[in-house]
Amino acid sequence: MPVVQTSVWDDLTGQPEAIRTLRAAADGTASAAMTHAWLITGPPGSGRSNLAFAFAAALLSPAGADGDEATTRAVLARTHPDLSILSTERVIISIDEVRALVSSSQFSPSVSRFRVMIIEDADRMSERTSNVLLKALEEPPERTVWILCAPSDADLLPTVRSRVRTVRLRVPSVADVAELIERRDGVPADIAERAARHAQSHIGMAHRLATNDEARERREETLEIALGIRSVADVISGAARLIEVAGADAKAITDERDAEERAHALQSLGVHEGGTVPMQLRGQLRQLEDDQKRRATRSLRDGIDRILTDLLSLYRDILVLQLGAGIELVNSELGERLRSSARTSTAAQTLATMDAIQEARERIDGNVAPALAIEAMLVAARRPRSPEGAEREIR
Repeated sequence: MPVVQTSVWDDLTGQPEAIRTLRAAADGTASAAMTHAWLITGPPGSGRSNLAFAFAAALLSPAGADGDEATTRAVLARTHPDLSILSTERVIISIDEVRALVSSSQFSPSVSRFRVMIIEDADRMSERTSNVLLKALEEPPERTVWILCAPSDADLLPTVRSRVRTVRLRVPSVADVAELIERRDGVPADIAERAARHAQSHIGMAHRLATNDEARERREETLEIALGIRSVADVISGAARLIEVAGADAKAITDERDAEERAHALQSLGVHEGGTVPMQLRGQLRQLEDDQKRRATRSLRDGIDRILTDLLSLYRDILVLQLGAGIELVNSELGERLRSSARTSTAAQTLATMDAIQEARERIDGNVAPALAIEAMLVAARRPRSPEGAEREIR
């Protein structure tokens, strides 16, 4: 069974320095530890948003730096009166959204020590939008705390970076992520380790792989398709199937999240599930549905990107074997399949395939049809059956 959380920091892993810094700031025992604006940076899956919400819960809790259950629950549900959050499913954060957030930051806290403003994916602000935020960071109200999240501080304007304190996260180890998944989600140690390894330490994806059989099956099918590419016909059928797999995975994720959001929205509006929504409240639900439709479009792109990430891990393993690097394989369960592929190609061919995967990513970002981009990528991944005796020795 999952372990009951006793501190807001319990569900974070692999970031002891960052937790120490933010906990000291929330504790308030050293005035130099606290500042009015923070930037949390780190690669995808490192836990930027999780750390931001844990920090917010600690700042808002009357119990101090370790938080309390009621405050944490309100923060995670995004219903705490002194917490404002800006996130977007679009490519950019609009200037009107930031203006509204800046305006609300001027209010005094109603029940807590601070008013906390979180901007997820702050790297999605244009220069003009960032300048609106800059004015708020230059002259903040006394008890308002800003928490920005971005992959890197280089993704923000220098003027914004100069007014925030940066906390940098690193990629947690497979062992750290596996321990968290085993403890928090109550899954067996071997499943947690395998999920953490396959997710390449991406915490959110590791959770999904550990707790969802269909997600694991879709990942396995993705790798099998790539390993089976032998002809142009395989390329065309393989690309079509990969798009289907990405769509199914994206739909599973969005359906689950949409249902949770709708249930929470109905609860907050005082409407029971299955009950009639009053006319005057339907506009709010319609806005939620519009946001969910936008997310569904983006989620398909994210699903395709997850497939490309899994394929990169596959060819990374093949390259490790070809070079005799002697480091741990991400997909060690494939064992002989990896060694066979390594024997029938060269390291140069494998590197060319990995370059083709990255090029597919860039083409899809440039609005090339995903099916065409993946077909071109699979052409580079195609490995003709080797004639007898042509395989090289791979240990």
